[in-house]
Amino acid sequence: MKSAPVAELKASLSRFLAVVKSGEELLVTERGKPIAKIVPLPPGVQPEEARLRRMEARGLVRLGDGRLPRAFWSAPRPADPGGEVRSALLSEREASR
Repeated sequence: MKSAPVAELKASLSRFLAVVKSGEELLVTERGKPIAKIVPLPPGVQPEEARLRRMEARGLVRLGDGRLPRAFWSAPRPADPGGEVRSALLSEREASR
């Protein structure tokens, strides 16, 4: 693993990013102490997907297949006799305009 002081990284960012793009990790140091690590993303994986996959590997989340279970559509809806959910939704929409 290569390392680079912050000042050198700032001065030659393109060169160090080329190192990371080639598959190598880069340790960023400040006054000789490690403060960060820049790692390449796995091929074909978007940043958010990579983050979710790491969380899945640690057992923090379970990724779904993107489909809702059939029973979802026939499940009873929660009661909202006062229309509070509808009011909250309309208020939120109005506030974001």
